[in-house]
Amino acid sequence: MIARIWHGTTAIEHFEEYTELMKTIAIPDYSKTPGFKDLTFLRSKISGVAHFTLITYWDNLEVIKKFAGEDYTKAKYYPEDRKYLLEFEAEVAHHEVFS
Repeated sequence: MIARIWHGTTAIEHFEEYTELMKTIAIPDYSKTPGFKDLTFLRSKISGVAHFTLITYWDNLEVIKKFAGEDYTKAKYYPEDRKYLLEFEAEVAHHEVFS
């Protein structure tokens, strides 16, 4: 199994609003991809900035490519993200899950 880890930040006043966006747009998009296993959605407020970390779990890299494209290391963004995110991190991390 492979874990795919994405991180993003928003202004603190968008903390709840961006959470809802993730729950209504991003998470359903991940969930409909065959080979998607599960996810962990983390959020925090640090020094006046809202941080979001999404860890998704997949069968293998081939499945991730079906979701993210052939260059699976690039972060996938939604049009709605432009309204909230403070920056667009170019890449995500991938790790083999062994336990």
